[in-house]
Amino acid sequence: MTISVARAVRAWLVRRSAPLLLVITTAGMIAGGLAWLAGAGGAAGPIWLGAAACGLGYALWVAAASLARGRLSVDVIALLALAGAIAVDELLAAAVISVMLASGRTLEAWADYRARRDLSALLARAPRTGRRYRDGSLETVPLDQITAGDLLLVAAGDVVPVDGTLTAGVAMLDESALTGEALSVEHAAGDTLRSGTLNAAGPFDLRATTSAAASTYAGIVRLVSEAESSQAPFVRLADRYALWFLPLTLAVSAAAWALAGPVRAVAVLVVATPCPLILAAPVALVSGLSAAARRGIVVKNGGVLERLARCTTVLLDKTGTLTAGQPAVTAIVPAGALPPEEILALAASLDQASGHVLAAAVVHAAAERGCPLDQPADVTERSGQGIEGTVAGHRVRLGRAGWAGVEGTPPWVRTVRRRAWLDGALTVFVAVDGTPAGALLLEDRIRPDARQTIRALRRGGITRVVLATGDRAEAAGAVGALTGVDEVLAELTPAGKLDAVRREQRRAPVIMTGDGINDAPALALADVGVAMGARGSTASSEAADAVLTVDHLGRLGEATALARRTRRIALQSVLAGMGMSAAAMAAAAAGLLPAVWGALLQEGIDVAVILNALRALRPAAVTTTEPLTAADAALTQRFRAEHQVIRADIEQLRTAADALTTDPYAAPAAMARVRHVHSLLTGQISPHENAEEADLYPALNRLLGGADPTATMSRAHAEIAYQITRLGRLIADIGDRPPDEADVADLRGVLYGLHAILRLHTAQEDEAYLSLDADTETVPRGGRS
Repeated sequence: MTISVARAVRAWLVRRSAPLLLVITTAGMIAGGLAWLAGAGGAAGPIWLGAAACGLGYALWVAAASLARGRLSVDVIALLALAGAIAVDELLAAAVISVMLASGRTLEAWADYRARRDLSALLARAPRTGRRYRDGSLETVPLDQITAGDLLLVAAGDVVPVDGTLTAGVAMLDESALTGEALSVEHAAGDTLRSGTLNAAGPFDLRATTSAAASTYAGIVRLVSEAESSQAPFVRLADRYALWFLPLTLAVSAAAWALAGPVRAVAVLVVATPCPLILAAPVALVSGLSAAARRGIVVKNGGVLERLARCTTVLLDKTGTLTAGQPAVTAIVPAGALPPEEILALAASLDQASGHVLAAAVVHAAAERGCPLDQPADVTERSGQGIEGTVAGHRVRLGRAGWAGVEGTPPWVRTVRRRAWLDGALTVFVAVDGTPAGALLLEDRIRPDARQTIRALRRGGITRVVLATGDRAEAAGAVGALTGVDEVLAELTPAGKLDAVRREQRRAPVIMTGDGINDAPALALADVGVAMGARGSTASSEAADAVLTVDHLGRLGEATALARRTRRIALQSVLAGMGMSAAAMAAAAAGLLPAVWGALLQEGIDVAVILNALRALRPAAVTTTEPLTAADAALTQRFRAEHQVIRADIEQLRTAADALTTDPYAAPAAMARVRHVHSLLTGQISPHENAEEADLYPALNRLLGGADPTATMSRAHAEIAYQITRLGRLIADIGDRPPDEADVADLRGVLYGLHAILRLHTAQEDEAYLSLDADTETVPRGGRS
């Protein structure tokens, strides 16, 4: 017990040594000053000496601790300044130096607390116990005793202790600790709830799916603990500056001694005390870590933040990163008279009894559409083929085409397979009472914010975006086309992803993102690995350097911009502080700055650079509107003229679609019209859209301000480009043969869709041109200055 108390007292003293020293030295300096003013000069000297001795002892302790860690710290200069001032009987200066040293260390501790406050809040919220049902009653147990399968009660105001599933009813959760979003989120029965979120409404029951150690919040706490205890390479860089700053200081001090004696040498040492170098870099970097944590980005340490600032290439995994990570029903193609809603209802009713990965997506789609579900009976499932059972008196089969009784390639089957080929979709065929009834198409949907995410990455300083996935080339190509990445690498094994990272690293520092176990090796190899921790695996989170606790990849763009800003602020603080100290050294060497005044000046420099470093805590200024130039007026005239031509081209799409037929005599002319329309799309409309993206949208962004005001219109460009590609592939697939009913249906679908998108999109852009015209009416002939 005595040893424990001694350790506790020692830890308390270590944490509060700087504030205690500040109180003692300040009291000594003031008491000595009052004694001197009262005419008791003989008493003032010993009081100042006592304060200086406290500072000398503290400086000696700090310098010895640095040497014990194998580092030559710049605290050596403070030690020499104190010792020199005492030796030459500059006791007031020595007392001021002690106050300066103590206040600098106290300010560092305060700044460190201020910067880490948001990180520490995550640790403070960590639950310690949980309420578990056992033998019909509730018991409060330590968190490490909760295992997967336990039924828990989460009371109002409690933090969810482990990851689990909501068993019944509705839960309203405050997820701000994980996501940074202020609004509470509503969850329904069956939803997965993450540990660390706060129950913002009434109590609910939770079925634990993991142990506490394997839960989301426990992983985040481990990452935060690493972030709090690690030291960044950039901070070590500050110590490397000491290797030349210390000899420079000693050289200038020696020269001052040689020219004017030891008093002037001490004055040089006083102003050379390099608190800016000691404090600025770590305060800025820890502030950056804290700011990132508030936005749902847990960075393991300042070293990662510093590397992130240098990265210009990002490799994105597809599944769960640019896509939702779960299959979803995107289309229902009927084979005959049975309506699509009934096909889905029968399929979902049967899939309630299946454990297949696609079954949950089918059931979820039926629930979204409000389809009534019946309980299946006599269910059998054959691996690799499908499932069979009785639903509402009908014998239903789901699975492969052969399992569903599909023979040959009737038009509806050709439609299904072609759409699966064009969009990279999966197919589930449905048979009812022994007759093929239709098919379901399932895709891993692109996240609504995917393209906006790519644009956010580019605004954050990323110049190259590569999609690296193990998925099929068709599916990967579709995602790449719609999101605007620079290159698509498909069908990669984990080893292939490692090769992709190595190839890109030969060009520039690389960020790798992913959320699966197969991504862990590439995450570890990349310069900075970022795991999608909101839905990712433990392996990927452990291998990564940073984790996005919010399911929002756009925050990665914020992280890169924040890292660059933090590094810039750290450099500004270090270089400005050292520059001011160097100027003060020159003044002290020339005899213009006595030791006492030099100590006070150095204190002011310390405060200035630390306050500047704390700017990293504040969010960057939001982009504001900028005045447009006369060139923007010419830009609107150019695109307005092109729109007049394009409107006629757009109407040809509908005409070509209406003319399509399976009549062998009329079909060749109809297909010739379709090919002509495709040539207009690729030769006129596509170049126009690309020019708008490159020239018009930057001007609109300047006019409108904000983060990404043209994101919606840019997304339309991507959809137009993708549909033009689909049309070209359909034309190539049909070739010279006469189109059948499936061909006509597919071609009409694409042409009508393009017609609608282009009409709406050009109308939106015409409104944008009017906005530009309104702003450029006041532009003088020479443009705005």
